[in-house]
Amino acid sequence: MALLYALAITFHVLSAVLWVGGMFFAYICLRPAAGGLEPPHRLALWRGVFDRFLPWVWAAVIVLMASGYFLVYELYDGFDIAGQPVMIMHAIAWVMTVLFWVLYFGPYRALGRALDGGDIAAAAAALGRIRRIIAINLPLGLITVAIGSSGPFWR
Repeated sequence: MALLYALAITFHVLSAVLWVGGMFFAYICLRPAAGGLEPPHRLALWRGVFDRFLPWVWAAVIVLMASGYFLVYELYDGFDIAGQPVMIMHAIAWVMTVLFWVLYFGPYRALGRALDGGDIAAAAAALGRIRRIIAINLPLGLITVAIGSSGPFWR
């Protein structure tokens, strides 16, 4: 059973690193670098980035939720004794997941439709909404990583 716990924790952490690290790269590194591009090129770049990154986020969300619930119910026998760090991470995870769903089914799809239709203004507006959601999700993800790495020392 120890191997199963180790695998669950490993995949849980790797999924968090993928999602949060991808947001960090996109928001802190790529966004400023792409800012100098003309709107049609910048928007096409972002569409390509999101077309490649968001399927990985879907996988990360699924693995995070599955491994997280597995660990809560197998290691702690439920949330009653899981402790405050786990409870906080759980709450933030759901906020981040809902924000991701909003991003994916709202502005990300709108970005694609606008670019397919040649509407640069609508595409730029959709990208702005995506940026605002990532500006919320990134700090939440960083906080969750900090809690996950320091939580065992809260006792």
